[in-house]
Amino acid sequence: MRHGTTSIGDALREFMNKSRLKPRLTEVRIQENWEQIMGKTIARYTQSIQLIERKLIITTTVAPLKQELTYSKDKIIKLVNEMLGENIVNDVMIR
Repeated sequence: MRHGTTSIGDALREFMNKSRLKPRLTEVRIQENWEQIMGKTIARYTQSIQLIERKLIITTTVAPLKQELTYSKDKIIKLVNEMLGENIVNDVMIR
């Protein structure tokens, strides 16, 4: 590459890191990979997943699943951050 030029991939990564779209795109990545992260059974009974200000909000109507997810908050944070390749999620909230 010439001096002072940037590849398209690097330019897009830099744009996304500075963009307001990044949190929403991160949320979509988590939603798309939720079944691989947590398994089919948990994914089937999860109504929604949101990422708001580094907090992952998981919604389910199944009481035993709520209890299980509450006990597994640290594991969920670890698995999601590993999938993303960076520490995005700081907390998990179960509704």
